[in-house]
Amino acid sequence: MSKDAPGIANRILFISFFLMLLLVTAGFLGISTGSSGTGFKPVWWALINDSRSDPMSAAIIWNIRLPRVILAALVGATLSLGGLVFQALLRNPLAEPYILGVSGGSAIGAIIGILMGFSRFPGVSTTAFCGSMATLLLLLLMSSGHSKFKDSLLLSGVMVNAFAGAIIMFLMSMTQDSRLHNIMFWLMGDLSLADMHQIGILAIVLLPCFGLIFRFSHSMNLLLMGPEVAETMGVNIRFVTVALLVITSFMVSITVSYCGPVGFVGLVMPHLLRLVLGPDHRTLVPACIIGGGSYMVLCDILSRVLPEQGEMPAGVVTALIGAPLFIYLLKRSGR
Repeated sequence: MSKDAPGIANRILFISFFLMLLLVTAGFLGISTGSSGTGFKPVWWALINDSRSDPMSAAIIWNIRLPRVILAALVGATLSLGGLVFQALLRNPLAEPYILGVSGGSAIGAIIGILMGFSRFPGVSTTAFCGSMATLLLLLLMSSGHSKFKDSLLLSGVMVNAFAGAIIMFLMSMTQDSRLHNIMFWLMGDLSLADMHQIGILAIVLLPCFGLIFRFSHSMNLLLMGPEVAETMGVNIRFVTVALLVITSFMVSITVSYCGPVGFVGLVMPHLLRLVLGPDHRTLVPACIIGGGSYMVLCDILSRVLPEQGEMPAGVVTALIGAPLFIYLLKRSGR
């Protein structure tokens, strides 16, 4: 055990406690907000199963809003953590599943799975994972051997993402399948179809992935120092890199199969948390999990509050926030 282990453990606990308070607050706001009203007191009564709670309000909270809040938290945690891993492995603060085209590849695989009549899990999730891995391999092949690997990878990702969008539009135009009737809404990051049973499956799959990535957090710190330093410190670079890429692509593909590609979450949260907490991945990994979940819940609240009628996909809100930040970071990295 390293000498700074007790201090790091205390710091992780403190940061996690503070961010968990933020997540609980955002979650309570999430289940209190909606087109059918419901204030804070009715929500509290429904949650504690108080006799004063209205049966209709309780049904809305337990069957619609609470599953949606939990799904938003899982999606935000996954995408934020995915962005952190890609940024560490590629040593590029602009790397993110959506920008690199991994989310687009997952979406293509998910649509193919839907057209083939597969169940969401494991069928559509498996085809989405295959799509994300194929995209990742294509990116690495396009960028390998280039003198400016990081810049080449980013540009390749933007191009692959655009090409994935064209393939998605082609698949949509060639099918009359009723299951793809609302595909445009899904492609913008839709959390409205949250179901508690499916969320339970999603949580069972994702939580072990979070734990595995945390186990690699110290290795990610060493990788940031360069491959030579990491290797002298005992890091099996090939194994760690492949394991993190597979785990992250799997997490992102599972998430995309449930709610579509949600952009820029993996860019905003790791960058913000790194500015506040520093570069240590032992604290950044749990912070991204909890903080990313809170951020996505808040974005979902905005998606329901901003439109005068109905709601917009949560992915629209994350893009409105993340795209300007991406342009800012791109200009700063250019300087």
